[in-house]
Amino acid sequence: MADGLRERKKQETRIALSWAAVRLAVERGYGNVRIEDIAEEAGVSLRTFRNYFDSKADAIAAREVDRSLRIAEELRARPAEEPLWVAVRVAIEKHFALGEEGHGSRRPPDEQWLTGIRLMMSEPALQGAVARAYARVGEELAAAVADRTGTSGMYPRLVAEVIGATRAVVMAEWLRADPPRSIADLLSSALDQVEAGLPIPE
Repeated sequence: MADGLRERKKQETRIALSWAAVRLAVERGYGNVRIEDIAEEAGVSLRTFRNYFDSKADAIAAREVDRSLRIAEELRARPAEEPLWVAVRVAIEKHFALGEEGHGSRRPPDEQWLTGIRLMMSEPALQGAVARAYARVGEELAAAVADRTGTSGMYPRLVAEVIGATRAVVMAEWLRADPPRSIADLLSSALDQVEAGLPIPE
């Protein structure tokens, strides 16, 4: 019981630090945020920040790790009789946004927030950290697919890579869409195309 509470508090601190890093980077610009600022925003010490992350880029990318792990957990929890890509779709749509960004809404995003996200995501250091995050959790997604389908070899890894690529394309499209588009609608469209086998659009 005590171990479970301790782990939950650690996860809450990790999430608070990551969200503080995102929020400050969007509000001030990535280059104008120090890890000291992130720790203060989250209400913890600098030492605590360093216990969780090596850099502000890693703190921001941690949200992608959490997102992917929750998708994998949801995929494992879906009913066994549910077709794979139906289960994948539910898992992604349920956990894509992790709530606080407002990505789950079908309303257009706030322009100031979107501009800040675009600037933040253009940073090479952050792009590298996000790529490393995807690589770390790709194995977990592949394992979830393998468990669900009873397969091994290339297939689970291919499915995991398709999931990762779909998410990356949707995020890129959301960031550059002008006028702004709902990320929920973009995600739904992308998953429709993947499920259909990516036919050439008419």
